[in-house]
Amino acid sequence: MPNWTLAADDLEAEVTLSDAGELSLALRHRGRDVIAPSRLGLRAAHEDLSQGLAFEAITTKEIDDSYATVTGKRREHRYVAKEWTLSFTKRGHRLDLQVRISEQGVAYRYSVPWTGPVTVCEEVSEYVFSSSARAVLLPYDNGRCDYEEIHHHTSVADAEEMVYGCPALFEVGDVWVLVTESNLDATYAGSRLRFDGAAFRVDLPDSYVTTASPLVTPWRTVITGDLATIVESDLVTSLAEPSEVEDTSWINPGAAAWSWWSDGASASDAEAQRRWVDFAAAQGWPYLLVDAGWRADWIPELISYATERGVGIWLWSHWQHVDSEIEHREKLALWKEWGAVGVKIDFTESDGQDRMRWFDSILAATARLELMVVFHGGTIPRGTERTWPHFMTAEAVKGAEWIKPKPGKEPLYPPTHYLSLVFTRNVQGPMDFTPCTFTAVREISAGFELALAVLFESGVQHFADSIEAYDSRPEVRRLLAEVPTAWDDTKLLSGDPTSHVVLARRRGDEWYVGAGFSGNARVATVSLDFLGDGTWTADVYRDGPVDRIIAETITVDVGGKVDVPVAANGGFTLRLRRGGSEATA
Repeated sequence: MPNWTLAADDLEAEVTLSDAGELSLALRHRGRDVIAPSRLGLRAAHEDLSQGLAFEAITTKEIDDSYATVTGKRREHRYVAKEWTLSFTKRGHRLDLQVRISEQGVAYRYSVPWTGPVTVCEEVSEYVFSSSARAVLLPYDNGRCDYEEIHHHTSVADAEEMVYGCPALFEVGDVWVLVTESNLDATYAGSRLRFDGAAFRVDLPDSYVTTASPLVTPWRTVITGDLATIVESDLVTSLAEPSEVEDTSWINPGAAAWSWWSDGASASDAEAQRRWVDFAAAQGWPYLLVDAGWRADWIPELISYATERGVGIWLWSHWQHVDSEIEHREKLALWKEWGAVGVKIDFTESDGQDRMRWFDSILAATARLELMVVFHGGTIPRGTERTWPHFMTAEAVKGAEWIKPKPGKEPLYPPTHYLSLVFTRNVQGPMDFTPCTFTAVREISAGFELALAVLFESGVQHFADSIEAYDSRPEVRRLLAEVPTAWDDTKLLSGDPTSHVVLARRRGDEWYVGAGFSGNARVATVSLDFLGDGTWTADVYRDGPVDRIIAETITVDVGGKVDVPVAANGGFTLRLRRGGSEATA
């Protein structure tokens, strides 16, 4: 059987063509089998390109791509990879398999040239893992395109046979693998993983997808290495198409006040929104999101009021209210004329190809009008922030909306829910969890809750608790007035999806460290080897008594360590600046 071994750094990908003309892919890391031989191919309406294939040709090229993004875990990126294109034929029809391999992982996609439109009836791609592999899997609700579930921590042997959302995380021995996809547009549909007890198969939401020839699928993306490789990876972004927006000077990440979480009726109250404008201005937050319920008779005046105070207004819309070119011109253009800076578009609820056409259309329309955009109630980003830099964030997560306080309500999220997201969903792209809701019904401590401002990356971070809740926590207000929402670097210092995470992010010359722990109270030690030379001042925000925050300032040296007391299911945040300072309590 012919096979091709593609290698880079610690990884080897082996593509094999069986005697029956069936393709498979296996992956090894430092000689360890990570993914067992797994089927490749697709079935098109004009030909079954999953079997009976014959090898025709191979071409290779080097990829060295440097680019910048406005948001993300870093803003300057370099992607170096090797690419092989393997061409196969069957009865005069061709299937091209592109495989890329880099230090971050492996990606592959199909290209199908033909004489007319190409219709894919089924994709045969799959991933086969050892039954003993550890798995962190997100149950997927087909009916609602619902990524708003809690991850299952299990093994492949014990995983339920069902559909799971991307990304999916596996540990094989001491090697971690994140399976997902990148670079999805209107020419295809978003995929999920259907586990049949033996393999995780790529599952499409539509009975077929169709596009003009040549059809090119999204990249099937496999990030591979240690957990730091997973968390720090920008492979999903690097595989996406370059930016469609030349001038990004109008695109500005930042924090936003959001009144709906603490008071749902406030979005329809002009006076309440003015109060929130004043709070955002006093806090130094550049934005206020006005959610469902706003009215055209008072929004222009509110925008004018906010603009005078240096606060930009985002407006909520249902996706069906802006789903045509006429509505783009009549509504989006009007909101821009009023002075809105962005739109939050909700209830998108589909991974199908038709909805992907809508995403392409709305992203192009908002880019033309210089309106930033946030998506809720729908699918994950797949490198979107590179191609459309005015896309700030997406929900696609079981976030703080589910834990609003109600009488008698019990905590819904275990601490592992927050931890899992750092190693899965937020690796995929920006995530609008709406963190730092101290009055939420929660098991995690106040220190862990505050650390979410650093642990969770989102181009616009919506801080959702009430003004009173923040006013009663001056230490919280101080940190949330300073913490960035777009970063220059990200480093995982320590972690595991079930026990803890300690994550460092840099903006300019300052570092922020967010930490969260599951389980008993302890003293956590943070090594400061990642800092530059010299003396540093550390503002420490840690758990205090009765679900409060204690803030203190200490002086530390590079190469030193910081010991921080942590409550049960607790956490902390460090802000590190160059130069010494007198320690304060």
